[in-house]
Amino acid sequence: MNIHEYQAKTLFKSYGIPVQEGRLAWTPGEAYEAALELGGLVAVKSQVHAGGRGKAGGIKLVKTPEDARAAAAELIGKTLVSRQTGPAGKLVRRLWIEKGTDIVKEYYFSIIIDSAEGQIVLVASEEGGMDIEDVAANHPEKIIRTYVEPGIGLRTWQLYTLAEQIHIPAELKKSFVKMAGALYCVFTEKDCSMVEINPLALTGAGELMVIDAKVGFDSSGMFRHPELAELRDREEEVELEARAVDLNMNYVSLDGTIGCLVIGAGLAMATMDAIKYFGGEPANFMDCGGSSSPEECEKAFDIILSEEKVKGVLVNIFGGITQTDRVAEGVIASIRKNRPEVPIVIRLEGTNCVIANQMIAESGLGLYTASSLTEGAELIMKLVNRKEGS
Repeated sequence: MNIHEYQAKTLFKSYGIPVQEGRLAWTPGEAYEAALELGGLVAVKSQVHAGGRGKAGGIKLVKTPEDARAAAAELIGKTLVSRQTGPAGKLVRRLWIEKGTDIVKEYYFSIIIDSAEGQIVLVASEEGGMDIEDVAANHPEKIIRTYVEPGIGLRTWQLYTLAEQIHIPAELKKSFVKMAGALYCVFTEKDCSMVEINPLALTGAGELMVIDAKVGFDSSGMFRHPELAELRDREEEVELEARAVDLNMNYVSLDGTIGCLVIGAGLAMATMDAIKYFGGEPANFMDCGGSSSPEECEKAFDIILSEEKVKGVLVNIFGGITQTDRVAEGVIASIRKNRPEVPIVIRLEGTNCVIANQMIAESGLGLYTASSLTEGAELIMKLVNRKEGS
């Protein structure tokens, strides 16, 4: 789950991390009042779940409340297209009106998980700002990585070394270490998947200040943080993916045309590979979970059929804990309700598969069955190609 910049900064402030004062605005009038209250130069910042807002025109610096109102009128309701939003862009619904900052130097700082190394890694650079992607691509030596050994944790000396490597002024190294340590606490205590500060600014007053902030949380750890649920903005999420999250399922929409209903992430990946092997492209990744009820399977199949691009569906279930007859019940219910006009191939093996396959055969819905993943993937592609060619 990702959150907005203003939400991330509110979280940071609770940890003593330096952020500028700001106000949330939903209307041009609220932007005017916020700028009037903050006084002087303010930044009018679009709040969307994507980076690259500055280059896309989503951040405007203004000097008067009247200018803030005009900037807000221009931004609210605008579709912002940046490198990170993709061509569809993101609709701006709210703004963060923030006190202006006299920036002397920009740094980059983030904390992520390196899954290959199995460690948390701090990533920093003395070349922060809007062009950090270009720095990473053209000058990788300027991107410094500090790994944290899981059994030991982050050490103060590592932060002082990192400050030296990105050339933090000597008089601010202690402030950097304190701030970075607090950000590490945010990351670990809140089960984050990412914390990013870009830029981290050296101000004219000789202070370090967080100018922009992005935070993402690991959905697997959200049960430990019910207080974070209220930060979720469904309007920023892909609708079908949001519906899957509500059902505690893993769903990612892809660019292909073959819908996939699978239980188990590994089997889901194998199913996608098989579809590609026979010349197709998966329309989605979906893992329904190990003990899905008929109702959950029905809703999962509803999600797949909601994708207009889907030209065929492959159900691939190998039931251990999962009872395949419960899957069959849910799939049949969804098909009877939605009446899809695309071919559907179902492979059910494992617990209660004899009963499940009998239910499919007796459903009268014209469904196809397969005894293996290979057979199922090959069959769905033949059926889709045949229909497309007719």
